[in-house]
Amino acid sequence: MDFKNLGKNFSDFSASLTPSASRIFQFTKEQFGQAEDKTQLPPDYIDLEKKVDALKQAHQKMIAVTSQYSNEAYDYPPNIKETFQDLGRTVSEKVSLLSSATTTAEAQAALIAPPSAKPQPKTFSHAVARASLASSQLLHQNHTGAGEDPLATALEKYAVTMERVGESRLAQDSQIQSSFLAGWNTTLNTNLNFATRARKNVERSRLSLDAVKAHAKGTTFKLGGQGSRADQHHEEQELSPEAQEEIEKAEDEFVTQTEEAVGVMKNVLDSPEPLRNLSELIAAQIEYHKKAYEALSELAPIVDGLQTEQEASYRKSREEAS
Repeated sequence: MDFKNLGKNFSDFSASLTPSASRIFQFTKEQFGQAEDKTQLPPDYIDLEKKVDALKQAHQKMIAVTSQYSNEAYDYPPNIKETFQDLGRTVSEKVSLLSSATTTAEAQAALIAPPSAKPQPKTFSHAVARASLASSQLLHQNHTGAGEDPLATALEKYAVTMERVGESRLAQDSQIQSSFLAGWNTTLNTNLNFATRARKNVERSRLSLDAVKAHAKGTTFKLGGQGSRADQHHEEQELSPEAQEEIEKAEDEFVTQTEEAVGVMKNVLDSPEPLRNLSELIAAQIEYHKKAYEALSELAPIVDGLQTEQEASYRKSREEAS
């Protein structure tokens, strides 16, 4: 086989390629370790790329977890079997209906009243509220002593409070979706995408530059890692003015794309939006836990009072029995 002519054919082939095909050809040569004098990117540019990659990965990891705030039932126990009637009305609505019931049948009807709006939320707090109210009514309906069953009364009040806690959780989730998730998704899918495109432009211009250099020097694939003396002599020859001009044009494009990419990456890295969004996430969580604390703090002394009264009544009954 005439290896000299084969190399010439490769050189002639590369010269006839379009700019896009030339880049692909240059990339292929690099993958096979056949590219010489690959243009290196500045160290500062490489450092920016690493920082942008880290920022992108941080966004992907956080969004993968916090996207659960868009799923209403993220804390809803999978083992709960609630019926259409269970989810038909809010606990507050059912308590209001129960307060006007005068018989066991009316109370039962209040519990299974047809829905007044969309099905109730499937959150853990709402599920606890519904279970607590249902338990309260079971105790009320089977209570035969004087006055109200204190545990049934406490469970009803607890049900109303837990519904408030559940509503606060939904408000938190909505705030996180609009302030944190929306912002971080914008950074990931828009700002970081701009940086990715800018970096691809740099890589394309770099491949074009090296392809132009390789063509000007007459280098191509070397079979067996050996080049002919004629090829080596050709590389040592001075470049023609046309070839030099073509290289300088490609170098200018490479520099321009690199500078633009540096600007885009710095803008992404310096943006205060991710930190502002994180601050809003924390604020939403604080507000939720604050409201949950307030609701339970209001309930605790009431239940404590019922418990104290029951203990006193229990002790009295034991004393009388003795």
